[in-house]
Amino acid sequence: MASLNSVRSWEEEVDVLICGFGCAGASAAIEAHDADPSARLLLIEKAPQKFAGGNCRVSGQSLLISKNKQALKDYQRSMSTANPISEELLDEWAERMVNLEPWIQNVAKDAGAEFLRGTGFTERDAVLEFPELGAREAVAYTSTILPIPSGVWLALKANVEKRNVPVWYDTALVDLIQDPDTLEVFGAWVEQDGVRKAVRATRGVVMAVGGYEADLQMQKDYYGLSDVCPLGTPYNTGDGVRIMQKAGAEMWHLRNQGQSGGIWPGIKLPEHDTSYLRNFLLPAFSWMDVDSTGRRFYGETNELQLTHYKHKKHGRWVDVPLNTAHPVHMIFDESTRMAGKLVLEIMAWSGVVRTDTWSEDNSAEIASGLIKKATSIEELASQIALDPKVLAAEVSAYNAACAAGEDKAHGRNPETLLPIVNGPFYAVQLTPAIVCTGGGARRDMDGRVFDHKGGQIPRLFEAGELGSIFSDLYQNGSYLTEAMITGRGAARAALAMAPAVMAAE
Repeated sequence: MASLNSVRSWEEEVDVLICGFGCAGASAAIEAHDADPSARLLLIEKAPQKFAGGNCRVSGQSLLISKNKQALKDYQRSMSTANPISEELLDEWAERMVNLEPWIQNVAKDAGAEFLRGTGFTERDAVLEFPELGAREAVAYTSTILPIPSGVWLALKANVEKRNVPVWYDTALVDLIQDPDTLEVFGAWVEQDGVRKAVRATRGVVMAVGGYEADLQMQKDYYGLSDVCPLGTPYNTGDGVRIMQKAGAEMWHLRNQGQSGGIWPGIKLPEHDTSYLRNFLLPAFSWMDVDSTGRRFYGETNELQLTHYKHKKHGRWVDVPLNTAHPVHMIFDESTRMAGKLVLEIMAWSGVVRTDTWSEDNSAEIASGLIKKATSIEELASQIALDPKVLAAEVSAYNAACAAGEDKAHGRNPETLLPIVNGPFYAVQLTPAIVCTGGGARRDMDGRVFDHKGGQIPRLFEAGELGSIFSDLYQNGSYLTEAMITGRGAARAALAMAPAVMAAE
């Protein structure tokens, strides 16, 4: 932390400083303005304006709508068995969740956007990730705000702009300014164009700067993951985790049973720092995934996107082991190659924010060498450094399972068992791709941050992905809605504080 002694003068003075312009930060700004239009607010965002929005901008835009508080509590409790959430926190979260829909609808209306019942990119009315744990009772439906992609983010951004909340882009949060004895927060050091500025926040600082999925060293140190890549913003580099640790906060959910958002199959271009998402809507199934030895290792197409790439092992839902099987290759034939793009151009930074395009028939990626092409499986194996005999035998075994209509080895959905027989044959390396991380400071639903003794750190608030309450399994549509709830709660709690009086005053 930085003490008041580090400040010679304040560059700016506001009531509430909101750090991070994603879903949580935008929700905090909207709520703070509406609660007190006279409040002096400032949003700071690390990214340039054209890259703002955080993971919210490129997520699936799903918003969980629930009408049954008790069922929602029971469902989330069941999903959190490996790392329980307190009943008090569950109750408050569920209460706010079942009352959130009108606020979302107003956000859409005020932005001139359409609130949609459904996911926006499939015909599903609701995504039910874990029905056996109570999803059917807890989830009324999945909603979104159009357009797809980025509709939720665009609506939130429009609402912030409509309220004329000042935003400083290209402004990184460097440190909090605190009393070293009481930990009370008085403001923050920020950096613009290499120049550090002190911003005073008389009522509070809201930390909504996201997680650490784009910091590969933190992924190794905190999650034991190597060779992974973010699907979302490259600006989530763990700043909030480091600053919260310095601030004296009690940390939680840094290492859950698994990545709550899952480890997904990505396809990364060498020049990108983020990954595309492999197209789970591809209408072709003459393909399989193999591990570093050239062997299949899971039931590839069993609608794993509906469980955020969790599958059941030993009676528990765990991450598909894409990271431990790495390097993983997708092996496919001409039928799959011609069926459409191997990647989705929604739900990932590479497809939504960057201007690069992917060829419709994947031919450009073959020409570039990203996708390997061969006339035989044995030749293909040699190109990707696998044993030709092993890979040929694995393809033969898979084709035999297709002929039998049953995948005894891995339980792949029989409807997706189509043989790899129509040459030429192809391979592309898959990158284990991370949606988000939930670790951060322990907090309540109003974003109040707790210290190591269970007390609240005065005037410090947290919202969104940083310090999320989700401690193990995750239901589609819950991250964005939690960001809305905690952003709004943090804004109200900060404004409820009497302005800080410093000793020199």
